[in-house]
Order: sequence, then C-alpha cells, then structure tokens
Amino acid sequence: MKKRYIGKTDIEASVVGFGGIPIQGLSFTEAERVLLRALDREINFFDSARAYTDSEEKIGRALGGRRDGIYLASKAMSRSADKIVEELEASLRNLRTDMIDLYQVHSVGSLEQLERITGPGGAYEGLSRAREAGKVRWIGVTGHSRRVLLAAVETGLFDTVQCPYNPIEDEWEGDVIPAAKTARMGIIGMKPLAGGALKDAVISIRFSLTRGVDVSIPGMDSVEQVDENASAGESPAPLSDSEHGKLREEKKLWGEKFCRRCAYCMPCPNGLNIPFLLLLDGYYVRYGLKDWALSRLKTLAKTYSDCTACGECLDKCPYHLTIPEMMKDAAGRLIEI
Repeated sequence: MKKRYIGKTDIEASVVGFGGIPIQGLSFTEAERVLLRALDREINFFDSARAYTDSEEKIGRALGGRRDGIYLASKAMSRSADKIVEELEASLRNLRTDMIDLYQVHSVGSLEQLERITGPGGAYEGLSRAREAGKVRWIGVTGHSRRVLLAAVETGLFDTVQCPYNPIEDEWEGDVIPAAKTARMGIIGMKPLAGGALKDAVISIRFSLTRGVDVSIPGMDSVEQVDENASAGESPAPLSDSEHGKLREEKKLWGEKFCRRCAYCMPCPNGLNIPFLLLLDGYYVRYGLKDWALSRLKTLAKTYSDCTACGECLDKCPYHLTIPEMMKDAAGRLIEI
C-alpha cells in the first residue's frame, strides 16, 4: 500500500483509508473481521464520526489495542467549544484511546455555521484547548458545500479538509482542492464511489488519488470490499483514456439529478429512507435493473407515494435537489407491489 503525508501534518497515511459509515450495519464480530482485514492490507487510516452510531465503538473494539502505526480520525457536529469537547471525550472512550490523530468539525453547511465554529466560544476554540492537552493532534473540517469549505480553507485555521470527490463530483478540483494545496492542507476524499453509484471501485479510487486527494476513504462492510479497495492503493497510476471514457459514460447515466447519498435530508418526518429510494430509482431508470430495484422496494415500509411534499428535505439538502418532485416522478415510474 502506498503512503502519503496528509498535507502539512505528520500523518503518513495509506492512500486508501477506511471510511467508517458502512460498518454500522454489521455486528461487532463482523466489523472486527473487516477492520482486521484492512490492517492486513496495510490500511492505517481509519475515519469515523460521532454521528455514525456505533462505528467508533466497533473501531475501538477492533483496533484499540493496536495503536502503533495506526491513525484514528473522527468528527462531531457540535458548533460550540464546550459541546465539541464533550463529543471528543465520548469519541476517546469509544475508540479506546487517549489521543485522536485528527478531529474534524463535521458537515459545516453554511457560512454562518463556519463563523460560529471559528468565533469566540466556538468549536475550533474547544479543539484548540484539546490539542494543547494532548487529546487531539490535528484539527480538520468537513462538508459538502464548496463555498463553505473554500471559506474554511481561507481562514488558515484548519489542518485538513474533507470533501466528497469522485468522477461524478469532480467540481472540487476547480477551487477547494487547489486552494487547500496552496495552503498545505491535507485533502481527504470521501465518497470515492459516489455513494455506491459507480461500479468500478478500483478505477474510481485511482481517479481520486491521481487528481489531488491525499487519501481516499471508501466505506467498506465486507472483506471482499476491503481487498478490492486496497488494491487501488497499491499502484495508483493515472487512468488510461479508456478508463476515463468508462467513467464519463457512467457519469452520463446519472445525469444532473444525482443524489450524493450524503443523508443530510434525513430523518424524513414521514419515515422515508430518501437516499436509498433515490438510489433505487437511479438504478431502475439508468441501469435498467428493474427487477432488482423492485425487489428491494418491496422490503421498505415507506416508499415514494408516502412522500407528502412537506419540503423539510429541501432546506437540508446541500445540493438543492428537488426531492419531493423526484419522489413524485419515481412513484410514477416504479410499480409498487
């Protein structure tokens, strides 16, 4: 596995890291098996978050006694100094460690939030105190808004920036990535497979690793996924013309109404799993996997027709997708049995 320093930090991370979202769906035993396989494949950078239910606990159980050569990253949604320190203490307990290498202010969605975080009594102040106490080594910021993350880079306060980056969401290379490079900030690419929309994991991860991202953190919930993703980091060579062509064709399939599955629209007050429903519609329409999509749809308690167009998701979606309209369209396409 190739390694790189994450920006100006001293974190020499495997170029393919471990994204901690999918292990929420595994038992502790299954998660430990996947995490230990990641270690076997020389993955040494593990990213989680307070918002990922028991992900931190599973990582802590599997890796808590194996800190040598392992870098732990987590993040929290709190915006105030006192609250984020409380979140950090919980992360330390869950991860079974007395120090976290990188702690990030999670999902900063507006300039007002950024101002709160970086102002007096804000989260950055709390994490700075924690760094002085030796509980955190580096401080990062994550988000899905280019405008907000560009402003975060320009503050000069953060050591790393984490953003979605993949062949579909490549707009970041026009502003945030070069700005972060100039500032010597580490760049962590989340969702390298566009939330599972892209089929070829190896090509998609190599795409990220050869266009400015220091470390790519695909989510993994099986040993097979670990093996496939890790192989992309063993020789992250630039893509061939044919590989670029393949990715361009996949991007066309998804069009402009691509749901990034960031899940910031959740929870839905009507109980809909919005990201998963939009994913099923995408596969039904663009990939022609109608039987598969319909079989999965039957397992859900709430589907497209249960959307009341209340509009709550519109205020929360960082990509301004017309979700109620997309739900209505999908309801007219898919045969709900």
